[in-house]
Amino acid sequence: MNDRIKIILVEDHPIFRRGLAQLINSTEDLQVCGETDDFMGAVNIIKETNPDLVIIDITLKNGNGIELIKDIKAQYPKIKIIVLSMHDEKVYAERALRAGANGYMMKHEAPETILKVIHHVLADNIYVSDEIAARIFNMFLDGRRDDSPVNILTDRELEIFQLIGSGLGSKQIASKLHISVKTVENHRAHIKEKLNIKSAIDLVQQAALWMQKFHNL
Repeated sequence: MNDRIKIILVEDHPIFRRGLAQLINSTEDLQVCGETDDFMGAVNIIKETNPDLVIIDITLKNGNGIELIKDIKAQYPKIKIIVLSMHDEKVYAERALRAGANGYMMKHEAPETILKVIHHVLADNIYVSDEIAARIFNMFLDGRRDDSPVNILTDRELEIFQLIGSGLGSKQIASKLHISVKTVENHRAHIKEKLNIKSAIDLVQQAALWMQKFHNL
């Protein structure tokens, strides 16, 4: 057991986390050595267990997965990181890689694909879907750095902007992200300022239009 690869799961949905742990522990060479749904919980477990790989969701209690990636890489640069999330890879994959992640995949992937990606990343490779790999490659070819919210907003602001575009109000966003309504409102104000949006109605409309446009790319 001691020579198995140590993996930590940072995921705020307990049922999914339990299933993922069972999948990983069913292999001969992998084991889950810690689980948490919390940003600081992840920091503490990593310090205690020194894992080989951390699997992270974007949305966490008391924090954001992208910020956690940056924190882990700053302190433990050798630890591999995979983002496994429901959040659209078109929005978050590039940002996660820039933060230091070694892979990004969606939760709807088949169990055998998840295990394949884990081993792929442990072998010092980067993983994204073929579609995202092509998008990133083309972006670097043409030097595209536009004024999209993806490039302007912070990680948390982008997450909230996406949720606004999905039709959620401040109370719903606060509940989903485990933060206060006041914090959501502060983020909304910063988003409006950065994107030069004048009113709350315009913010909702612009977020919805951006979501529709982005997912049609």
